[in-house]
Amino acid sequence: MRSNAIKQGPARAPARAMLRATGLDDAAIARPLVAVVHTWSDVSPCNITLRDLAQHVRRGVHDGGGTPIEFNTIAVTDGIAMGTDGMRASLASRETIADSIELAVSGHCLDAMVLLVGCDKTIPAAAMAAARLDIPTVILYGGTIMPGHCPSKAGQDDKPLTVQDVFEAVGAHSAGRIDDAELHRIESHACPGAGACGGQFTANTMAMVLTFLGLSPLGLNDIPAIHADKPEAARACGEMVMQQLRNGGPRPRALLSPHALRNAARAVSATAGSTNAALHLLAIAHEAGVAFDLEEFEAAAHTPVIADLKPGGRYTAAEMFEFGGAALVARELKAAGLIEDIPTVTGRSFFQELAEARMADTQDVVRPIADPLKPRGGYSILYGNLAPEGCILKLAGHGREHFAGPARVFDSEEAAFAAVQARRINAGDIVVIRFEGPAGGPGMREMLAVTAALVGQGLSNDVALITDGRFSGATHGFMVGHISPEAAHGGPIARLREGDVVSIDVKTRRLDVAADLAAREPARIEPRVTTGVLAKYARLVGSASQGAVTAPGPLQSPTPKKIDAALIDTPFPEPA
Repeated sequence: MRSNAIKQGPARAPARAMLRATGLDDAAIARPLVAVVHTWSDVSPCNITLRDLAQHVRRGVHDGGGTPIEFNTIAVTDGIAMGTDGMRASLASRETIADSIELAVSGHCLDAMVLLVGCDKTIPAAAMAAARLDIPTVILYGGTIMPGHCPSKAGQDDKPLTVQDVFEAVGAHSAGRIDDAELHRIESHACPGAGACGGQFTANTMAMVLTFLGLSPLGLNDIPAIHADKPEAARACGEMVMQQLRNGGPRPRALLSPHALRNAARAVSATAGSTNAALHLLAIAHEAGVAFDLEEFEAAAHTPVIADLKPGGRYTAAEMFEFGGAALVARELKAAGLIEDIPTVTGRSFFQELAEARMADTQDVVRPIADPLKPRGGYSILYGNLAPEGCILKLAGHGREHFAGPARVFDSEEAAFAAVQARRINAGDIVVIRFEGPAGGPGMREMLAVTAALVGQGLSNDVALITDGRFSGATHGFMVGHISPEAAHGGPIARLREGDVVSIDVKTRRLDVAADLAAREPARIEPRVTTGVLAKYARLVGSASQGAVTAPGPLQSPTPKKIDAALIDTPFPEPA
């Protein structure tokens, strides 16, 4: 046992003395010491159940012959931080969470761990920490929130609500389409209790990713936060990690194969999931030392969309759970030969677990591959003279394959949001938000406040947006994010000017501008943060095209690539 380093022999008497002070006796100290790590916080519904779930995990660990050692780490809630300076902390928190798990578990030489996570960055951070430590690990998602319902003026329930509807209501309010009372009514009913945001936004997308990677048991992440079965799922994870420890079950790096990563990327495509999954899967692969690059997502994006989930579809994650959850998606992908069998934390293969999963005989949340909602996934990887290292185009919610228009250039999210609220953005415009990348932001904020306001004003199909920042999983419309290199690193987006004609083309996979960029000096801004953790993050963080990681890895460097001047000079293609 790793923990023998702190508990065996005369020299470890001081460590044992401190363990005794916490209530452990000789028998408890002699057993394997298992970390139970959670991201509990009462600042948001996403993580508020995790401290209670941890007690059920502890029972499972104890029943399985181990001694649970409980830790807490941080969470930054995007739904609260969105549109503010606080959102700069969100992506940076992913690294802090992974770092803190690594430090606490390795610092105490613990033998195994169960990680309880609840929202956007806590989920990939757990997988990153698991890859770094490579000890027996099970990860459990705290679960989705239930859909809200806003009683209509006629006294009937309207369609199920999520926080996405609140953001879009802000845009409708600014456009005069709803009044203060209606905004307050939507706000008051959208989030009825505990759990992470209810559509196939980043949290539910990444929870599904953990399942398809084999890091979470099939079915357990689907259980909503307030469901009666969630405590038993947590207890089972405690027992499961002890079985791994006893039986020499697969370690995280053995699970995180290229096959598993491709399975996860295809599941994201099939559910029109959050584009943040690309950023996080690249980071997880980096920590596991697996060669996996941005082009993998373009290959995965040819997987048809078969799940009718919000933001572009009709259903929430809680509703999909009632019919069978992620197993519904896996069944169709397996039948079409689009995923491969992989080992999982249960000790059984993914296909073995799938064969025993319970699914409804009749449902319309997930369709067969032969009858998809859309013939290809919800995103595409583009390059061009504005994105030499690549970027991600979000396709969910519209069927367009080309957009060209004048650039409306803003050097911050706030400036763009103010222009949208003031109704200064017109149909046909391409909104450009730059200096919001990993280093320039710093923190690569999500542009949900801007995109939702555009949707609320009825412009989602008539305006495009490009940014070196990110999008929320709740974003829909013709949106391009993760443009690399970012403006702060001298990327071509820093050379754009107001009125330049920008072209976005899905068929040719290009993001270009009709301008001689090489003849221009890039715009520059003063660093927004010069001290503290975000300043440190800005100095260390690498390109979004490599996962925006800060920790060195065996295969990838966090140092951004040098910009290829030849790509910047690539001629702007003539319109067809």
